[in-house]
Amino acid sequence: MIKMVLKFVVTVIVFAQILTPIAEAAQGRAVFYDPPYTKSACYGNQYETMVTGVRNNLWQGSRACGRRYRVRCIGPTYNFPRACTGRSVIVKVVDLCREPCNGDLNLSRDAFRVIANTDAGNVRVEYTP
Repeated sequence: MIKMVLKFVVTVIVFAQILTPIAEAAQGRAVFYDPPYTKSACYGNQYETMVTGVRNNLWQGSRACGRRYRVRCIGPTYNFPRACTGRSVIVKVVDLCREPCNGDLNLSRDAFRVIANTDAGNVRVEYTP
């Protein structure tokens, strides 16, 4: 009986760990900006390339600085064939995307290129902390 209960508990824990990232995923839009990426609201001069600025609702008064998101393109915002690459990228929040911000995430061109065709310019994404 104890073995069955233990097996059940382990199974529940495993499923919870698998499903948690799915439950936390949010959807929005991503755009990109061109280098240099050195000036940022979070760090002043920074030299990473897989970075993003975030819209005010994600910025949370700069508490978003350093947060990392896994970002995946899920489709074009506009009718652009083959906008997504099928890959995902992990980016670090380094800046606020000031209005008018055309996306929830303003990815570096380098990061955007991993997930989407830059000619699409604006894509729908799923992002997970």
